[in-house]
Amino acid sequence: QVQLVESGGGLVQAGGSLRLSCAASGTRFSIYVMGWYRRFPGKQRELVATITSGGSTNYADSVKDRFTISRDNAENTVYLQMNSLKPEDTAVYYCRGTSGLSNYWGQGTQVTVSS
Repeated sequence: QVQLVESGGGLVQAGGSLRLSCAASGTRFSIYVMGWYRRFPGKQRELVATITSGGSTNYADSVKDRFTISRDNAENTVYLQMNSLKPEDTAVYYCRGTSGLSNYWGQGTQVTVSS
């Protein structure tokens, strides 16, 4: 049973920072492509950032130069450092792990940025 558990969400003022964590269990974490996605109210989930097992990263244009994704394979954890947060970053943030046909999601963590 694979589990992804996010933490680190909360309320922050515009311009502030948060770091999200996603801890994985029950799987060979190192082989997975890990990603962060977010969902705005009434919308589908959208890509924020991904990181491969080798450390290659990809970002949505809206978060480039503000957000940084990283992973610690020894700790089975992926992180999302979010700086210069804006009110439009307010969403539920989800962690995702994929490998071949396997696809897992965390339960999500709310990030709210006040103006």
